Amino acid sequence: MLIHDMEEILVNEEELRETIQKLGKQLTEDYKDKNPIVICILKGAVFFMTDIVRAMDCPLEIDFMDVSSYGDAFESSGEVKILKDLDQSVKGRHILLVEDIIDTGRTLSHIVELFKHRQAASVKIVALLDKPDRRVVSIRADYTGLQVADKFVVGYGLDYCQGYRNAPFIGVLKEEIYK
Repeated sequence: MLIHDMEEILVNEEELRETIQKLGKQLTEDYKDKNPIVICILKGAVFFMTDIVRAMDCPLEIDFMDVSSYGDAFESSGEVKILKDLDQSVKGRHILLVEDIIDTGRTLSHIVELFKHRQAASVKIVALLDKPDRRVVSIRADYTGLQVADKFVVGYGLDYCQGYRNAPFIGVLKEEIYK
C-alpha cells in the first residue's frame, strides 16, 4: 500500500543495506578506541541508528534526543525545541550524531553547538541522506550515506504527518498527498 503513494523509489532495501554497511565499516575504524555516545535524533533517525550501530564493531553507548523545528508543518520554523534531552553528560565524550536527513541544517547546527557548549570531546555527524540544495546554514555531515535532490522523501524513518516511516525504502511522495 505504501508504495502506491510514491512518485518513485529513490533508494531500495538493498541500496540501504549496502550504504549502511559501508558507513559502519568507516565508523568502526574511526571510533574503535573512542567509546562514543551515538545519539539518535528522534524520530526519523531511529531506523538508521539501529542499523548503523549494528554495523559498527566497536564499543559504544547510545542515547536519544527529540528535537523539533517542524512540528506538523511542511517547512522548518527555524525555532529549535528540545523535547527530550539526553540521559547522560557529554562532557569529555566523543559524540556521533545520527540524523536521517540534513535539510536546512538549522536543527543540526543548533545541536552541534549545544554539545560543544556542553564540552564534548568531539562532535561528528553521520547522515543517511543529504539534501544540500535546501541548506540555509553552513553545516555538513562528516559521514554521508547518499545525496538526494530537493524532493519530498519518506520511508525508512522519514515521515509525512507521522506516516510512511515504516516503508522499507526511501521514496518520493506524490505531490497530491501533501498538497
